[in-house]
Amino acid sequence: MAKRNFHATNFTPTATADTTNLANGTYMALQGGSSTQLINLLEVYVTGQGTSSAPTILQVARDSTVMATPTALAAPNGDGPMHPSTAVLGAPPVSAVAATTAPQRSAATTQGRLELGLNAFGGVAKWNPYTPDMAFSILGDTASLGELSLSAFTGGTVGAISAHMIYEPL
Repeated sequence: MAKRNFHATNFTPTATADTTNLANGTYMALQGGSSTQLINLLEVYVTGQGTSSAPTILQVARDSTVMATPTALAAPNGDGPMHPSTAVLGAPPVSAVAATTAPQRSAATTQGRLELGLNAFGGVAKWNPYTPDMAFSILGDTASLGELSLSAFTGGTVGAISAHMIYEPL
């Protein structure tokens, strides 16, 4: 299948506890396009754009409450194929930074998380799996395996960031 790039430009995450609604415009969420779609996350890249020192605790985690009625992405944010000749997907994944029902990061200790903390004052965080079979994955479109989000955890001092996620729907 074809790799895709979901990106969000210049947003400020809000430090939010697990199982609490993420505020619109403070997260990036990716959900499967069908009940059986597997999505492998292949890269997360975050750049800090803060104007002063801002230690920002960021996590990629699966969501225990998934977003409902997501708001369509608007420029400068976007999600599209990496290759120009990619065919349109029958069940495209859903990417959003806002939704009527907000996602909630899972508190389950049995769910994997990626820690991507950085100083938002010019810091950079990048994650790639060591091998393709070590990708962080979601399955389907329901809680708690069918959606992931990049959001700020409590603690630290959040600052403005830009980020992208490269992923492959299978």
